[in-house]
Amino acid sequence: MDTKIVHPSSSNRNDAWDPERDDTVVCIDVHQETHDVKSFTFASPQGKWFAFDSGQYFLFDFPLGPDAESRCYSISSSPQRTSTFTVTVKRVAGGKISNWLHDKLASGTTVKAQGPLGHFVRPRGAGRKFLLLSGGSGITPVMSIVRDLADTCEPTDVVFLHAARTPKDLIFREELSNLAGRMKGLRLHFLPEVVAGEPSWAGLTGRISPEFMKLAVPDIAERIVMCCGPAPFMAAARKISAELGVPASSYIEESFDAAVIDETQLSIGEVVTARSFEVEFLKQARTIDVAGEQTVLSCAKKAGLRIPSSCANGVCGTCKSRLVSGSVDMKHNGGIRQREIDAGLFLPCCSKPLSDLVIDR
Repeated sequence: MDTKIVHPSSSNRNDAWDPERDDTVVCIDVHQETHDVKSFTFASPQGKWFAFDSGQYFLFDFPLGPDAESRCYSISSSPQRTSTFTVTVKRVAGGKISNWLHDKLASGTTVKAQGPLGHFVRPRGAGRKFLLLSGGSGITPVMSIVRDLADTCEPTDVVFLHAARTPKDLIFREELSNLAGRMKGLRLHFLPEVVAGEPSWAGLTGRISPEFMKLAVPDIAERIVMCCGPAPFMAAARKISAELGVPASSYIEESFDAAVIDETQLSIGEVVTARSFEVEFLKQARTIDVAGEQTVLSCAKKAGLRIPSSCANGVCGTCKSRLVSGSVDMKHNGGIRQREIDAGLFLPCCSKPLSDLVIDR
């Protein structure tokens, strides 16, 4: 069914998207970026405009079955273009959501969305120098940053290094090359691991290393490093940056890799002495014990229970669940709205039980 979109006009241009009330967006464009990457542009059906910072993301609920599937996707578009926002998604072999998006999501489709969320935001201030590091589809939030800088014509001193498997996997390759040609303060480095499919590749190949970074970014220790990509890529970037003198306070990273809170953070004494509560999961007909110093999600994962999760620290909202009875100590980081809390929802990833619980999962 076609969805009519009200475009911003003088009568509604001041009507902003309200993250506390608005929760529906409509896809208005699908663009093929590479052989396995597509960009999806969304608008408000009511023509509301969006206020977000480059580097933030939206949490989507996709209608794949009786229960919506939730995923976080970083915004790749510029925050200066407020009538829409775009996310860019790589098709993953066996990936339930990415394959549905590539095969099914078309212009006119409405989906539920929450946001903008996240703190992977460029620090402000005159004279700041940046190194933007991205691997694979991790380019999306840093691409938003570069597009923002291009739209505002801010004086910049930015080195952008993007790594990928092959040259054909370099997302936004042509656009970035064009931007580097007109943004005087942008230096661009592409680093494919191999040259498969493009034997005439004239640049360097391989993976990031201290030796490569010394050549590409000799003043790296003076820069704020913002990094996003697969976990191994970020681990390498973090280690190399530290080795080359980047202070920990100048290293910022973003990741949606699934994580389970490490129970070894608790001392043995705490685990032994902490009071334990019974937590019942109605739909899965399981009851587990959760100590008062452990999160519901960490224990559920350890017991083999199925709870969608992503950030594991209260940011993304992927694990959002309904608390039928009981009370928890929840310390979230923006992944749930107050009205949702008032309606009985909570985030298991950042919640510790204060009593026995019954959860609608």
